Amino acid sequence: MQKIQLEKETVRIGFNPLSDCASVVMAAVLGFDRKYGIRIVLRKESSWSAVRDKLLGGELDAAHALYGMVYGTQLGIGSPRKDMAVLMNLNRNGQAITLSSALARQGAVDGATLALLMRSSARRFSFAQTFPTGTHAMWLYYWLAAHGIHPQRDARTITIPPAQMVANLAGGHIDGFCAGEPWNQRAMMDGVGVTIATSQQIWPNHPEKVLAASADFVQANPNTCRAMVAAVLDASRWIDASAANRMAMAEIISAPHYVNTGKDAICERILGHYDNGMGQRWEDRDCLHFHQEGAANLPYLSDGMWFMTQFRRWGLLKTEPDYLAVAQSVQRLALYREAAAMAEVDAPMAMLRRSTLMDGTVWDGSDPARYAAGFPLSAG
Repeated sequence: MQKIQLEKETVRIGFNPLSDCASVVMAAVLGFDRKYGIRIVLRKESSWSAVRDKLLGGELDAAHALYGMVYGTQLGIGSPRKDMAVLMNLNRNGQAITLSSALARQGAVDGATLALLMRSSARRFSFAQTFPTGTHAMWLYYWLAAHGIHPQRDARTITIPPAQMVANLAGGHIDGFCAGEPWNQRAMMDGVGVTIATSQQIWPNHPEKVLAASADFVQANPNTCRAMVAAVLDASRWIDASAANRMAMAEIISAPHYVNTGKDAICERILGHYDNGMGQRWEDRDCLHFHQEGAANLPYLSDGMWFMTQFRRWGLLKTEPDYLAVAQSVQRLALYREAAAMAEVDAPMAMLRRSTLMDGTVWDGSDPARYAAGFPLSAG
């Protein structure tokens, strides 16, 4: 491997306590960072707003981050606008929507029965997501709307850090939440929640977390960023290589200084073993994936553009953005491909991909404005 001159050898990478922080953690734990001449210093954060603020303030160099959070910051939604960069996709799938066990006992066992219960109730139901422009807010909104529930008019949605979801559900403060694992599994194991839908049921092989940085940091440290991406690619490939590696990873990230929960809460869904807490068990081949021969890591332009269509749909963007131009500035495809070559990971030249979501709509990035305007339920 050809040595490159690094602008910065120690990089501070923030993460939130979730199963999908694993590739960033394992890059440091297994020494893949040293292979490329850098040292990853991991910083556990308490919320996504803390991650955003520390990226903006320079306390973090990069972070395990929500896709939508990066685009929200780029567009100045809910925070000062700052140019951002998506260096790579960290994973696909592996999130879920959990309802309280109390609602399940009242008959809310799927989207249709939840809608019926909400329409017959005198109170307004409360659902939590992890960040206003984040992936979990968008999965929650999309799923509710697909069942005729307007997430802004028919329900109350609030923001809660992922690690606090189960306690808030158990305390009766919320009726349900959308978050990453292991918190949906934890709620089910603790008997306080049921899994009503997985995110891969909403969008099979959807983009999830990214390795993000400010555009300023990337401009000043391009070689360091390539080394970071290559190291995380090596870790991603290692995790997806075998069930034994996934089990070893779960053991490591369950520690207090990472996810801080029993490894049993992490292992099951990491291996694709699902139990919804209502008597249904299944093997999910579209569980959390970190690599998929590089397919999970390529930062497609269409992945970033999709979040902007949902911001527009729900009124977070008041005017139409230049979808393609914004995505081209945020998604660092050229840098990613250079890092992928260092790690010997295939990186196809495609910039867009085609997907069919739960309601039958097809997303391919070709006409984002029309797509955003085409939903029967929206903020308008």
